[in-house]
Amino acid sequence: MTEQFVPPLARTLPALVLEAAQRHAGRVFVEDGDIVVDYADLPARAFEVSRALIAHGIAAGDRIAIWAPNRAEWLLAALGIHCAGAVMVPINTRMKGLEAADILERSGSRVLFVVDDFLGTDYPAMLADCRPANLEKVVAIGASGVHADISWADFLASGAGVTEAEARVRAAAVKPDDTSDLMFTSGTTGRPKGVMSAHRQVIQSFVEYVKITGITAGDRYLIVNPFFHTFGYKAGWVTCLIAGATVLPHPVFDAEAVFGRIEADRISVLPGPPTLYLTMLAHPKLATTDLSTLRIAVTGASTIPPVLIERMRKELGLEVVLTAYGLTECGGLATICEADDDAETVALTSGHAIPGTEVRIVDADNQPLAAGEAGEICLRGFHVMKGYFEDAKATAEAIDADGWLHTGDVGTLDERGYLRITDRLKDMFIVGGFNCYPAEIEAGLSPHPAIAQVAVIGVPDERMGEVGCACVVLRPGHALDEAGLIAWSRERMANYKVPRYVRFFDALPVNASNKVAKIELRALVRVPA
Repeated sequence: MTEQFVPPLARTLPALVLEAAQRHAGRVFVEDGDIVVDYADLPARAFEVSRALIAHGIAAGDRIAIWAPNRAEWLLAALGIHCAGAVMVPINTRMKGLEAADILERSGSRVLFVVDDFLGTDYPAMLADCRPANLEKVVAIGASGVHADISWADFLASGAGVTEAEARVRAAAVKPDDTSDLMFTSGTTGRPKGVMSAHRQVIQSFVEYVKITGITAGDRYLIVNPFFHTFGYKAGWVTCLIAGATVLPHPVFDAEAVFGRIEADRISVLPGPPTLYLTMLAHPKLATTDLSTLRIAVTGASTIPPVLIERMRKELGLEVVLTAYGLTECGGLATICEADDDAETVALTSGHAIPGTEVRIVDADNQPLAAGEAGEICLRGFHVMKGYFEDAKATAEAIDADGWLHTGDVGTLDERGYLRITDRLKDMFIVGGFNCYPAEIEAGLSPHPAIAQVAVIGVPDERMGEVGCACVVLRPGHALDEAGLIAWSRERMANYKVPRYVRFFDALPVNASNKVAKIELRALVRVPA
């Protein structure tokens, strides 16, 4: 450990790359198998990507997508996109072809960087039959194969005619309030909306995150949280770039593999959902694995038992264990605990507003409530999104005239200003750290020919926290069983969205407005303990 953290002066991601190269030369930015990139070499590696994009005709503000697991090329692609003045569009690796195609089409993405093979799945092949017309180039990270247009290596080579000086001019033209990324988040309408964030927002938020967590130059950060999510992207590798820490990408969480990496790679920072730490604490190798380098953990959920925080500190040897709250619409970070907060505060609250932002709780008439009273959580400050992409109506519904972002989450503030989440965005549930929105899953299940009506609810699960249960009314004369619907769903939607249980009803309970009464439905559903 290490030097005192000095916040960067940069207010755009391209400027941050250049500043970090000067300040942290000699330190490794990313270490991923055979790929090891020093901070000093990072600008050239990022400009290699932006030169190829410029050669392809990509202009400032164009959207460029990435559909790949955590790996070094993801970071280099992202930074190359930013340095070209383009807007990065991350895509969830759990998505199927049609889901990804919808985002590619609605974002107007011109180029897609996609992994050629991951967990036995040919990603370009999934997209082949539904590729939108606006997608001009599919770049395979790996071999190009028959379903991609060009390999990663050949794409980079295509930028040889554009000089690094030209790329530097493009990077210098990026302004702090330009859009840095377009992240699609699901919602109660059942269709993901694109959230626009600016460079300044990303850097300012996560400078505060670095200050509070104590991440610093020399730390080694195993990023298990996916790069397509704000937790792996902004609280992950952007945080490393701000602090001068080393990124160690990890594509899939597996307790044994993570254990091995902590010891072998001397990991000091390991954020993740509560499920990650619970699995580690229950692992048979816990007592025989050297975890002495671990320092920092950040997690979040509506309910965490204080004993988990105490065990993380004692049995995993963590100096800093924090909980935080955020959503894509505020760049992923709204509140966070302090490093010296007690276990009960860390477990039962999500901390206080980050500097430069506000949190308040309002009633149904949008009037502020007193400490301890439950109502809707609203946020205001520099971190609130620029808006939803090409959706002024949805933006106006989310951000009121006074600049408050209405989250739809329910919570309380205590006398200290610490936030406690008491309910979630309408019926949302969280499967192993992934937000699941019933309306979106219901929209995916409804086309099944045997289904007349379907409602999805979250039910408790010891390992994943919660999982989905589909409550189904069948069409007359049709047959369907639980295994059949689950198998059908797996072919059509991301795995975390697939219901783990199916329950059949003659009719679903409804309220006075003839809407499904999900509180009643939850009381009727029984799943194995």
